Amino acid sequence: MDFLSYQSIPAIMKDNAVRYADRTAISYKKKGVFLSLTYKEFYERVLMLARGLCKVGIKPGDKVAIFSENRLGWAISDFGIQSAGGIPVPIYATNTGAQAAYILNHCGAKIIFLSTKGQYEKLLEVRDEIPGIELVISYERFMGDRSFPVYTQYQLSEVSTPLSDEEQQQIEDKIAGITRDDILTIIYTSGTTGRPKGVVLTQYNVISNTHYGVNRIGGLDKGETFLSFLPLSHILERTGGYYASLLSGKHIAFAEDVKTVIENMSEIRPTFMICVPRLFEKIYSRIYESVHQMRPFRRSLFHQAVKIGREYVNKKYITREPVGFLGVKYRFYDSLVFKKIRNRFGGRLRGMICGGAPLDKTINEFMWAIGIPVFNGYGLTETSPVVTLSNLDNVRFDSVGKKIDETELKIAADGELLVKGPQVMRGYYLNEEKTAEAFEDGWFKTGDVAHIDEQGFVYIVDRKKEIIVTAGGKNIAPQPLENELKLDKYISQAIVFGDRKPYLVALLTPNLERLIDFAREEHIDYIDTYELVKSKRITDLYEQRIAELNRNLPSYSTIKYFALIPVDFSISGGELTPTLKFKRKEIYNKYKTIVDELYMSKENGLVFKNRAENGERQ
Repeated sequence: MDFLSYQSIPAIMKDNAVRYADRTAISYKKKGVFLSLTYKEFYERVLMLARGLCKVGIKPGDKVAIFSENRLGWAISDFGIQSAGGIPVPIYATNTGAQAAYILNHCGAKIIFLSTKGQYEKLLEVRDEIPGIELVISYERFMGDRSFPVYTQYQLSEVSTPLSDEEQQQIEDKIAGITRDDILTIIYTSGTTGRPKGVVLTQYNVISNTHYGVNRIGGLDKGETFLSFLPLSHILERTGGYYASLLSGKHIAFAEDVKTVIENMSEIRPTFMICVPRLFEKIYSRIYESVHQMRPFRRSLFHQAVKIGREYVNKKYITREPVGFLGVKYRFYDSLVFKKIRNRFGGRLRGMICGGAPLDKTINEFMWAIGIPVFNGYGLTETSPVVTLSNLDNVRFDSVGKKIDETELKIAADGELLVKGPQVMRGYYLNEEKTAEAFEDGWFKTGDVAHIDEQGFVYIVDRKKEIIVTAGGKNIAPQPLENELKLDKYISQAIVFGDRKPYLVALLTPNLERLIDFAREEHIDYIDTYELVKSKRITDLYEQRIAELNRNLPSYSTIKYFALIPVDFSISGGELTPTLKFKRKEIYNKYKTIVDELYMSKENGLVFKNRAENGERQ
């Protein structure tokens, strides 16, 4: 389908309501059962909400916030706000009241949609800080405070009152008036450093990006089903899954929760998903944990299958050689091993798009080997987001693919990747200074160090600001090192520090399932995991694991000292963004005492610093 002939996303949805009237558009779980709306039903709900927004006085260009996790209400709000002439401003569901207040005040929103009483209570705590909010609309019914009344989306939409022909025509006239240069949304960056900036994206920014992104993966099949679990507040999920699905007339289902994704996959049986590396890391780890529990014969069979699988995908997709008898061997192991793994995820996945951060080559290659191609991509909120994307015909397991159509790339003198294209943002909302800083002679500065090979494959080295420059003047990208550490079966997460220091140190969080198994095998007595990570036998284990990694590294990039943190870094703990990226500055500040003491040791070799701060229950 040619999205580029349309002026706006609501205009495409209007036509889809006729073109795919009885086709399932959206599924969502309610009281343990997945329910669905057809394209015709979904469009009607959108028009009803737009009618309600017009009645309460929304004007073209008004900002309307959405403070919610992924769900049907989010989608209806998004399309309804646009259809009424407004501009949706999403807020991460994990944000605090204070974080939400900053966004609401900065964008000047007067209306906010939210999902639950919990989100409402966050706003209630900062009520005095958001005087501009005049109307609160909830997707669920609950009793609000008299000083801060809340209405339901059903009430605003007047769902029990059918749309009149006149009302529908009035809204569709508004839709017809939206142009490709109009602002579609303002997305506030999740903010790994400093205050979030409001990224202004136009209708054409997102429409063109969806069009060229879908084309890159070879289009979408008629029976395509997307499972959405990454936050729609982030442009990766919004463009790559949600818009790509709904604008193409496909089926999208919303996962209940991040924690139930695997269960929902077996229920919905998706064909495509948008993911971040953390999910693949967990899948990889869990599969190998299961293999660890197998009997020797089955364990040996699995490892042989993976070996053949890796050889097969490298021949077929990388070197492009005839697979010959290797193809027969692969099909044998596929039927015995890989098909059973795929069935855990619904059995229909034909591809997963990965973005947000670099995916380790070993894990990517493994996913392809088991028959689930992962299409690595690269982009930013400021680029709507897709800049590069791999596909079945163009893949390197350690690359983020090639540039999509109508996109220009170049590498600056300092290695930074620069971009031009129809997906590049208009600028930062009410921030001319930061907008000017983001561009150089018309090129958008991504902030990422990269290189491009002769075939056009792009390789991201690391964030420019996160490159470690040691006291000895060596430049070290921390992410590849961290990915290597996370491949270890006993390590869940790893973050490396060392800027302007004589050597590198790391904070590690353990893979608790594996660690508990090890403790059982070694007959280690402990009360809880906080005590377990203090054990000398556990310290020795991690020293050995890191020593093995160090053998393959140049001396200046080895990990000299480390500390174990007994709980994973998390969004709620303030260490991760809503898209699961490290907040390096926050992590450093939180564990500053531990990191600093790793540089105070006079000993040689590896050392485990056992500090109360990493053993206390938070």
